[in-house]
Amino acid sequence: MKDTEEDQADKKMAAVAKALGHPARLRILRLVARTPGCIGGDIVDVIGLAQSTVSEHLRILKDAGVIEGQIDPPRVCYSLSPGALLPLSSLIDELDVAHRENMCCVPPSAAER
Repeated sequence: MKDTEEDQADKKMAAVAKALGHPARLRILRLVARTPGCIGGDIVDVIGLAQSTVSEHLRILKDAGVIEGQIDPPRVCYSLSPGALLPLSSLIDELDVAHRENMCCVPPSAAER
């Protein structure tokens, strides 16, 4: 059976979600998002993990298309990939709206009882 465009999009979104599924990678993304310019080696200092561990986290984020790396010897400059998180953000918004619209199926909280 051949994958549809929606299947391909879901697979890509799942890869992005999986890449976001580690606290160190979330810290790296926050750092990259708020730090303009090259921060290659600085990531290790700020995150507080071994260089090899940080490199593996960066590889996972790059493979998922969440970040991009630009070589500027002697380091690599990282930035968020434009639009990489939009499909995931849209899905979260879609699910949130569906949840709010179908509140009848949610059991009452302890405070409401």
